[in-house]
Amino acid sequence: MRAALLAAFLLVGCVGFHPRDPEWRRAKSAAPDATDATAVRVLPRSQWQVIGSSVEGRPLRVLRLGQGPRRVLWVGGIHGDEREGAFATAELPRAFAALPGALEAVTLTILEDANPDGSQHNTRGNANGIDLNRNYPANNYLPGDSRGEFPLDQPEAKVLHDLVLAERPHLVIVAHSWRKDHFINFDGPAEHLAELFSARSGFRLKRSDKIAPTPGSLGSWIGHKLKQPILTLEYERGTDPRSAWMDTRQAILAVILAE
Repeated sequence: MRAALLAAFLLVGCVGFHPRDPEWRRAKSAAPDATDATAVRVLPRSQWQVIGSSVEGRPLRVLRLGQGPRRVLWVGGIHGDEREGAFATAELPRAFAALPGALEAVTLTILEDANPDGSQHNTRGNANGIDLNRNYPANNYLPGDSRGEFPLDQPEAKVLHDLVLAERPHLVIVAHSWRKDHFINFDGPAEHLAELFSARSGFRLKRSDKIAPTPGSLGSWIGHKLKQPILTLEYERGTDPRSAWMDTRQAILAVILAE
């Protein structure tokens, strides 16, 4: 069923959805203001579930859509100064739910923001100055001032860690941004999904071993220790959040539906 749904989506659902197309321009002009991009407007706030709190007490919220056998986890951000994917997080529930058959094929869990304190203060790390993407129990974890004394000693990292173990996702997608570049990065058995994402978005594919070492990263833990597929979506830093979503909408939905 998922294969047929994905084929129909690729052939019909989003073909031609490009910044030069009138449909894109209409959608962009109609898109809600992204000044509060962490708030998903398509669904009432009451439908979000609080699963934990940050160092400063801000809630970490998830939204679950669908009841299909394929389980996908979207993480709207983990570095507070990389908010280019926030608008994508806001629009994803509506786009996913609008795909015929998607709710029956996939269970999509959306973690709104894994670092709400960092987002509030526009800092890479959390309120303790820890890079949450270096605080996971990966085989390459290294303690340090910016990585924590031991894995999961930060509440936000522990919440996401426990969410992954509870949901057992077939795919994790995490939104990031990169200075003067954009690409799709993968860890674990996700190369075919990264290739699909690249084909649908035009983003170059970069393997983790071609980038700087990332001890204790979420990708290292999920991809290499748990041996589950994870995609790291690197938008270009400073990209308009609406444009970031429109440029990757097809690709995001394609990998969510893919086997």
